[in-house]
Amino acid sequence: MIEFGRVAEPYGVRGWLRVVVDDPELLAAAPVWWIDGEARTVRESKPHSGTLLARLEGIETPEQARTLKGRAVSIPRPEAGEGRYYWSDLVGLEVRNEQGVVLGVVKQMSSNGAHDVMEVSAMEAAGEKLRLLPFVPAYVKQVDLPNRRIEVEWQVDW
Repeated sequence: MIEFGRVAEPYGVRGWLRVVVDDPELLAAAPVWWIDGEARTVRESKPHSGTLLARLEGIETPEQARTLKGRAVSIPRPEAGEGRYYWSDLVGLEVRNEQGVVLGVVKQMSSNGAHDVMEVSAMEAAGEKLRLLPFVPAYVKQVDLPNRRIEVEWQVDW
């Protein structure tokens, strides 16, 4: 699940909710929202003044809507697609070069504007060493999520 918004307050007298969300269109397209671990069917929704207004199945009054105030709204995470990855799935993966040498673990991901970058952290005799590796096909040869490892074309002394 991915948290996409938060219920702000009731809207109107028919149980509509105002939801604060970064991407109203994406949340509006989801037919079911998860609030506090419970699936809620969306009857209708529409963007309104930078927020999203929605009517949920079983919420008919402002009083019922008010019980959801402040709650997180989540939807199932869409598949990333072939050869694409969520950064959160890459953090913590072991990074090895093609010779089998462990270069470290992905500490975080970032973007430099041209491409994504892995920050790889390794403990060495002199302390922690950080490497910044471009997350591009020229260097990233394989991402193996089930075995929690990434194989790269990268030398130890780079």
